[in-house]
Amino acid sequence: MDSLTYLIYGLPVAVLLVWHVLRRRRFERHSEQVHEKTGRAEPASLHPVINSRCIGCASCVKACPEQEHHAILGIVRGRAELINPGDCIGHGACKTACPVEAITLVFGTERRGVDIPVLTASFETTVPGIYVAGELGGMGLIRNALEQGRQAVEAIRGRGKASGDMLELVIVGAGPAGFAASLTAMSHGMRFVTIEQESLGGCVFQYPRGKLVMTAPANVPLVGKINFRQTSKEALLEFWKEAERKTGVKINYRERVEDITREAGGFLVKTSRGQYRARSVLLAIGRRGTPRKLNVPGEELPKVVYRLIDPEQYAGQRVLVVGGGDSALEAAASVAESGSGGVVLSYRGDAFDRAKARNRDRVEAAATSGALKVLLKSNVKQIDHQQVAIEHGGQMLNVRNDAVIVSAGGVLPSDFLRRVGISVETKYGTA
Repeated sequence: MDSLTYLIYGLPVAVLLVWHVLRRRRFERHSEQVHEKTGRAEPASLHPVINSRCIGCASCVKACPEQEHHAILGIVRGRAELINPGDCIGHGACKTACPVEAITLVFGTERRGVDIPVLTASFETTVPGIYVAGELGGMGLIRNALEQGRQAVEAIRGRGKASGDMLELVIVGAGPAGFAASLTAMSHGMRFVTIEQESLGGCVFQYPRGKLVMTAPANVPLVGKINFRQTSKEALLEFWKEAERKTGVKINYRERVEDITREAGGFLVKTSRGQYRARSVLLAIGRRGTPRKLNVPGEELPKVVYRLIDPEQYAGQRVLVVGGGDSALEAAASVAESGSGGVVLSYRGDAFDRAKARNRDRVEAAATSGALKVLLKSNVKQIDHQQVAIEHGGQMLNVRNDAVIVSAGGVLPSDFLRRVGISVETKYGTA
């Protein structure tokens, strides 16, 4: 009887155990393969570091919202590992899910530092009354930027009312963080003004046409739950424009901040159109500041631009794209796929280790088809009207050319931040 009981109950348990072990081994082999292929990639922003306390339970893997689209976290040698750093976009759900607190969210890596303004837990800078939210503070994910914009305004509201005709708040930027901040301020009846040097959407507005935007559900005052996960740039901007129309929130477009100075009880914000007195200022601007230039002869020619808006405008043209990050690879692949007269992608590094896997795959496919030529370890030396001189492999190549897209990143507006008095620190894989 005892033997029969063991057989009845023990056999299913044994089968399940064997199935679990085999499944776990398959998953670990897959994790190792992905890590071997993409492990050199650099994370774009906030990302997890897993310490020795990890017990390999895979809770973080299951919690990652991006896992259904890409393998981001995996199990390598019995412990969790960020196996695909380039596709990590800083959700932070992994840290919350870890039962042994083995995960720390950090900025930068040992190889590549990231400049981040020094902030308090309420997003206040080293200048009391000036706050930072969104991309400038290192948060690249749209959901995180929306939430930070809301939280920052809640903190500012806690400082109390402004006196006299002084505004309670000036919001600089109408990207995800600035837009959420504006709606939050409006929902509380605060006296505020939002200024934006370009258009609604900020960094999202600058994305190429048709670019897929990865985000996550978020709650925004006066709008409610935004339930996008993967959508196009155009669909997201249209949603925000509709929210702008329905709520009546006012944003001063084509207005640029020129200086911020402290005065009694607050700040004087000088812009290209005038000036505002406010008790608090929220900087919800992007990290790019000024596009990074090549500083080579001919860069001032009108055929040189620093971002791609519509790939189809280059149909039939010979295009050079410069850079090795996601924006450069997206630009090169998009122009090549749109039927250009030939695209050359020039990058000074020896591998695209900062770019997402899907962008590297697109570039590889375009190169295989002959629509794109990749020049690694190359440097642009001079730009002329009809050609570009590129140093590659110890030789100087004169490449026939109609247009140049420089996607070499941007320079953090450090001079502006320093002038205002805001301290900036470089993070090398630290929180």
